[in-house]
Amino acid sequence: MPYVFPRAFALGGRILNRLTCYQIRDQAPRLAAAPGDRSWMDATAKRGAYRCIPLTIANAMGWELLSPARVTAEWNGGGELGDITITIDDPAWGGDKLATSHFGYGILTFSTGYLFRTDLGIGVWARGTPNRPKDGIAPLDGIIETDWLPFTFTMNWQFTRPGRVTFERDEPFCFLTLLAYRALEEVQPEIVPIGSDSQLSAQHQAWRTARLGFIDRLAKNEAETVRQGWQKFYVRGDGNPSGTAPSATHTSKVKLAEPIRRESSASAGPNSVVTGITAQLPEDASQP
Repeated sequence: MPYVFPRAFALGGRILNRLTCYQIRDQAPRLAAAPGDRSWMDATAKRGAYRCIPLTIANAMGWELLSPARVTAEWNGGGELGDITITIDDPAWGGDKLATSHFGYGILTFSTGYLFRTDLGIGVWARGTPNRPKDGIAPLDGIIETDWLPFTFTMNWQFTRPGRVTFERDEPFCFLTLLAYRALEEVQPEIVPIGSDSQLSAQHQAWRTARLGFIDRLAKNEAETVRQGWQKFYVRGDGNPSGTAPSATHTSKVKLAEPIRRESSASAGPNSVVTGITAQLPEDASQP
């Protein structure tokens, strides 16, 4: 039976059910639910990279801000603001509307075009799109207290070496996901011998034995194992060799809601991503 999530998600005593994106200018970069695919994953043999469910879930666990114009930036290695040269192919996005050199030291700064607000205790984690490396420049992560903040933030990338990089039109320059930013303070990590939990230890040993046996048979080119290709314990959430029941919360695919536009946040429901826009979170979500 599929697990049905409630309208609001409790995280460390916080409620996660709203992302309101107040558009602060007449035009703003497009906000879209992040896709689960990647071009480099498509190029792997038989699209084998998609067998890694944690990878594909991470790919889609947020929303992306897409560049409305082609941005080319070149850094000469210096620490001054003028040491980055920026060219934007659409004059409508010139000046400080999209990309600037604001901090120096090889840091390229993007304006989001929005002021974000979330529920009490929930913040926005702004970062580069997961599992989408970009040569020559790296995203700088930031966790922002958007439950109270009355001003905007920027997305920043740092050159890894002198040179030129390009963000194409519709390429994501910022990935947004939500988290209860004070919840981790309540977590006490514990290091425990696995033998102290006999049931978990038996489950792990059953998996390990099945895994090593499968790898051995694959190396020997045993026909049935080669035909199977890979074990699907994680993908299915069942079939674990220990015989344990699958998790009710297991999912193998995530697709977040696309933002919807409203004229005011007052008209938004409690579960929403609004973009002055709201992105509407579903009233409930189930995994088929």
